[in-house]
Amino acid sequence: MQHLTIEGQNLVNDISSRYQLSQDAVIHMLIAVNNGGGSMAQFNCPELGGSGQWMRGGMTMVGDMFNHGLKNTVDNLCNELSNALAAIQVFPPASSSFPSANQWWPQELGSPFSSGAQNDIRYAVFPQRLAIERNGNITVYDTLDHQIGGVSQQQGGDTSLSFSSQYGTISVSSLPIVSGPGVQADQQTNFATPPETEMTATAQDFQNPSSNQSMEDIPASHADASSSDEILNLIEKLARLRDNGVISDEEFNTKKSELLSRL
Repeated sequence: MQHLTIEGQNLVNDISSRYQLSQDAVIHMLIAVNNGGGSMAQFNCPELGGSGQWMRGGMTMVGDMFNHGLKNTVDNLCNELSNALAAIQVFPPASSSFPSANQWWPQELGSPFSSGAQNDIRYAVFPQRLAIERNGNITVYDTLDHQIGGVSQQQGGDTSLSFSSQYGTISVSSLPIVSGPGVQADQQTNFATPPETEMTATAQDFQNPSSNQSMEDIPASHADASSSDEILNLIEKLARLRDNGVISDEEFNTKKSELLSRL
């Protein structure tokens, strides 16, 4: 049976009494909400209609799909458990000397903000890091400036992962890989990160900050470009430089107009 703190056991006793559920059912739901990082839960509780899913602020699904009273009960119960998990120490803390049996992520990441599981995946969210375990393989991603609310697996034939952040629903594959499957020997990010060498070469073609080279100092090999393909290619490179803050909008528009006049 799951070990609880005194506060955790008091919580279970209180909710069991108020919701007319067994303590085992409350503990089952408590663990499900905790595994979902407090924002989601997947459960299979006979006292609550069997298999079901809950998502905070979203849809609640129960085995008896037309039983709206049961849906409200599950939603209220899971919200209360989620609030309790955020407010009190429900489970005893893991020993600092040895990693917990449930600590599957790399030890150097420390303690996660949240963790959860869905189907065959587990995830844990840390400061600027997201750890994913799937089929026994652990991949650590750089979360950049995302504030991750939860990770989910696409249903059906597509096994891709996504997460919710302040920018909406984002594909996990768009994050740079820090460690694990997918890291190349000469590149520590995945395909979602623009190749640095290409941007560096492009910037050197058009601007050299150390020599204060301006847009008017573009090499003659570029300035004399006469073919449409070459000119369009130059404009595309200029746009990338502008988007990356290397040149200003004014410099981009000036040079773009000059190049377009040669078409």
